[in-house]
Amino acid sequence: MKVTKHEHACQVIEKSSSALIIDPGAFTLPLDDVTGVVAIVITHEHADHWTAEHIERIRQKNPDARLLGPAGVAAAAGDLEVEVVAPGDTVEIEPFTLSFFGGEHAVIHESIPVIDNVGVLVDGEYYYGGDSYSVPDATVEVLAAPIGAPWLKIGEAMDYVVAVSPRRVFPVHDATISAIGKNLSNPRLEWAAAQGGGEYVVLEPGESLDL
Repeated sequence: MKVTKHEHACQVIEKSSSALIIDPGAFTLPLDDVTGVVAIVITHEHADHWTAEHIERIRQKNPDARLLGPAGVAAAAGDLEVEVVAPGDTVEIEPFTLSFFGGEHAVIHESIPVIDNVGVLVDGEYYYGGDSYSVPDATVEVLAAPIGAPWLKIGEAMDYVVAVSPRRVFPVHDATISAIGKNLSNPRLEWAAAQGGGEYVVLEPGESLDL
């Protein structure tokens, strides 16, 4: 299994000639060359995690790709048919097993309503929490950890990595911070990964990790 980071929060996971796309949003460049897509997972309804244009473009080449997300995504998706998933659900989409955790987006401010958000664990190894610090009830091989967001405090992001204690970590949700900001935050998450004996790997868009 291989995971490729794309811009901001988007990730593509490939296994046995099949692909799973997670959170292709407004800050992500078009995914014109991804084939064999069996599913698209949207963690929550914010536009930096999905757009209808991305979904339609992906489905032009992958018409059978299933679209999964929490109830808030289904409500926001209009005519797009979304299979609603919730924390505690496990869905088999060959060759992937998807388990869902969490339930709510991290708090941005008391004046802003908290929306649905699910974290997804792929094949019991790869975890991405969307816009939350939800910790899965599993041993995580690779964690995609958020590094920059309106809801993110770097100390909380560090605590999150320590709590998950993955073997490898790479940063996502990074389009909103500058190169200077990334250079400040990456060493903090590297420290957090090391507390559990893990390795911190910085991936640029288009770069991959093998699981």
